[in-house]
Amino acid sequence: MIATLSVINISILAMLGFLHIYWAFGGKWAAEKALPSTPGNEPLFTPGIFACIVVAAGLLTFAALFIIHTFMPIPALPQWLVTNSLWLIGAIFTLRAIGDFRYVGFMKKVKHSTFASLDTKYYSPLCLYLGISSFIINLS
Repeated sequence: MIATLSVINISILAMLGFLHIYWAFGGKWAAEKALPSTPGNEPLFTPGIFACIVVAAGLLTFAALFIIHTFMPIPALPQWLVTNSLWLIGAIFTLRAIGDFRYVGFMKKVKHSTFASLDTKYYSPLCLYLGISSFIINLS
């Protein structure tokens, strides 16, 4: 079961990482629906190339940590680092699912935008899954 959860997490994180790389190099598919927006569907910010690459690097690093933890422990990498990293990943995604109490997460106040609708249906539940599954994988 743990290997299955890890493979699912690795796949999701890798796909999201590559999607951010696609956006960094000018891709437009789904970009406007992935940014928090006002009720009038105006994006709150427009991330640049550097921001997209940093997020992509983080997501791909998270995927690599699941690979290391579950399938290929690297002796030169301290186990406490991998373990604490998975706790941190779980916390990051759980906090993202809860949200900022305004535009993102289950506790958001702005609920009448395209992003808010997609966030409620897909993005926040996905983050909650990644958070909880990270904790479960780490406890194994």
